[in-house]
Amino acid sequence: MSALKIKKGSTKHSAYNLRPTFSDLTESHTLAIVVDNEPGVLARVIGLFSGRGYNIDSLTVAEIDHQGHQSRITIVTTGTPQVIEQIKAQLGRIVPVHDVHDLTVEGKSVERELALLKVAGEGDKRVEALRLADIFRASVVDSTLDCFVFEITGTPDKIDAFADLMRPLGLSEIARTGVAALPRGR
Repeated sequence: MSALKIKKGSTKHSAYNLRPTFSDLTESHTLAIVVDNEPGVLARVIGLFSGRGYNIDSLTVAEIDHQGHQSRITIVTTGTPQVIEQIKAQLGRIVPVHDVHDLTVEGKSVERELALLKVAGEGDKRVEALRLADIFRASVVDSTLDCFVFEITGTPDKIDAFADLMRPLGLSEIARTGVAALPRGR
């Protein structure tokens, strides 16, 4: 006890709240950003993330309007709700950025990813790889005597599950496109 008979630490009567009032729970968010399709825009957007130590889990970019010269950047990132809000606010201040949408917050969305997986194996492992590919609706896009290349589309979780099952069967390489997402409905 101190001389004023106040317990150490934070109380409801303390002038200083030593407990943080913000959430420390990290969440994954999908951000859709419409930008001008001009040199350096992607570098500026990515520079915002790297300069502040934010992580990017997935990144896809493509031109969406040839006449208007606009592109859509889809970024999946993780952070606390406060960090996500800060990211959205800072993205909105970049000059060539037209719109920033948090698809995770704005409602249901459709998210898909494409992956190519090379699986090398012989005998029963090849048969098992084909059987699992059929279950996951993956298609064989290349085949040699010692390996297959499978193409699979779906949610990132579906692709992770397929890759985990292919590892013991001889998964040797994987290439993923990153998440493409659109909001559902109007």
